[in-house]
Amino acid sequence: MAKIQLNGKKVSIRTNFSVKDLIKKYRFREKRIAIELNGTILPKQYYVKKKLKNNDKVEIVEFI
Repeated sequence: MAKIQLNGKKVSIRTNFSVKDLIKKYRFREKRIAIELNGTILPKQYYVKKKLKNNDKVEIVEFI
């Protein structure tokens, strides 16, 4: 298990969890979000490839 910060809250995820997995788990609509990972905007093409690690900070903003 790894612990990350998601939108300011500590959450636990399993190891080898991708950003795409996080989107699915928390039911965000991928076409309507922007993701910041550790202070840097993450382009959509990296959602599947980027694996989350312990202490990562993820901010997900959903557009209305």
